[in-house]
Amino acid sequence: MSNHAKWKSLRNQILDWLNQNVSPKRLQHILGVEQTCIDLASCHQIDQKQAAQAGLMHDLAKFFPPKKLLKIAKKEGIIIDSVCHNHPHLLHAEVSAIVAREEFGIKNTEVLEAIGNHTLGSPDMSLLSCLVFVADAIEPHRGDSSELNLLRDLATKNLYQSVQKTSDYSIQYLMGSNKVIHPRTILTRNWALAKAKQLLR
Repeated sequence: MSNHAKWKSLRNQILDWLNQNVSPKRLQHILGVEQTCIDLASCHQIDQKQAAQAGLMHDLAKFFPPKKLLKIAKKEGIIIDSVCHNHPHLLHAEVSAIVAREEFGIKNTEVLEAIGNHTLGSPDMSLLSCLVFVADAIEPHRGDSSELNLLRDLATKNLYQSVQKTSDYSIQYLMGSNKVIHPRTILTRNWALAKAKQLLR
């Protein structure tokens, strides 16, 4: 079986699993992220298959109950800080990476890291992680505001800058909604800002 045929078969398995474990609206979002990842990968010379895999599997654990998220994260040895302990849904990205590995046999560390980093980001993350982090925020079903459209345009040109601006967008939303902000999002934002400035020198 060719690599393409293997991925097609695996993709169908993943879609069957998602149909049973996420809402139709969430599946629409996931497919939007998958396509956005493929499109951005072609803009930035990143492996399209890896981008598609990370995009399709980024929200596998989105609907896991808080206790299940905490249990899986603890078993895996993920460090659970006080913010994640009090807001376990923030662990869904890292738990989704575990599900991708255990349920679907994904071994590529860069793909797994991209899934795990898609919510909070991480300083020094790979270009694939940057791409999935941004795609999650800008996929077409997120809306059609001028701010999102600017982010979409920027994402095709400068990944580090778009990680910074996506972090800004997320932080502003969380502040406006009176929600908790994880320190990792701020660290990611500052790292991406520094990377973008380095590349301009």
